[in-house]
Amino acid sequence: MLFYPAALPLSTSTLTRVARLIRTHRKTLGSRWRTLDPGEQALLTLAHLRKGETLRSLAASFGISPATAWRRTRETIALLAALAPGLRDALRHVKRSGAAFVILDGTLVHIDRNRIDRPYYSGKHQRHGMNLQAIADAHGNLLWISGAIRGSIHDTKAARIWQIPRLLAEHGLFALGDKGYDGLDHDLVVTPIKGKDKPEWQKEVNRLHARLRGPGERVFAQLKTWAIVDQVRCAPERVTQIAKAIQVLNDYEHQSR
Repeated sequence: MLFYPAALPLSTSTLTRVARLIRTHRKTLGSRWRTLDPGEQALLTLAHLRKGETLRSLAASFGISPATAWRRTRETIALLAALAPGLRDALRHVKRSGAAFVILDGTLVHIDRNRIDRPYYSGKHQRHGMNLQAIADAHGNLLWISGAIRGSIHDTKAARIWQIPRLLAEHGLFALGDKGYDGLDHDLVVTPIKGKDKPEWQKEVNRLHARLRGPGERVFAQLKTWAIVDQVRCAPERVTQIAKAIQVLNDYEHQSR
């Protein structure tokens, strides 16, 4: 077995905060001594999420069994995911800030499935995956990320499943979405005007829409800097906790700057 030095493009502050979360959890449980201390468990999880390293490889580096690595990373991810805000909390935050709109977007997280698993297959992306919806503010800051649902579900239907139009109306807000959301309530989710040979005023409306919505395009780019979501090889239902944990870690990184 060969070992080599490696680095993570994350702040020490993030590692400290994750370790503190683990330490508090252990005290609450009255947990006995474990093979990894809170700092090592935090580092193990960050390496797994950020670099997409397999747990078998990381287990060898940390001198633990793959089963222990699996348990410790799963525990940490669950603790982080529990801190992610709900949709109502996110929309209340936007309303208090005085903003009038949010940016709505969706993506497909690729999963390791067989061709027979049709419910997970996205015709749009020609891949198996899980659909995630996200809400960002006008500056492109991720405010909320949904649970993961089957990739065969279109963004419009996914938005209805999470009751996004109803909750926007409840909070007196509207969202800017791409053409994938055409068909939702246009007063609540504004999409570009479709069609060819549009008059100049419609082209200008679309340019303004793209300019306002542009910062939201960075939301999933931030998510996908975490290599674990390049192609998730665990059970599809775990994508929810992974995505929400990454949102919390992104917030930690943003606050440390």
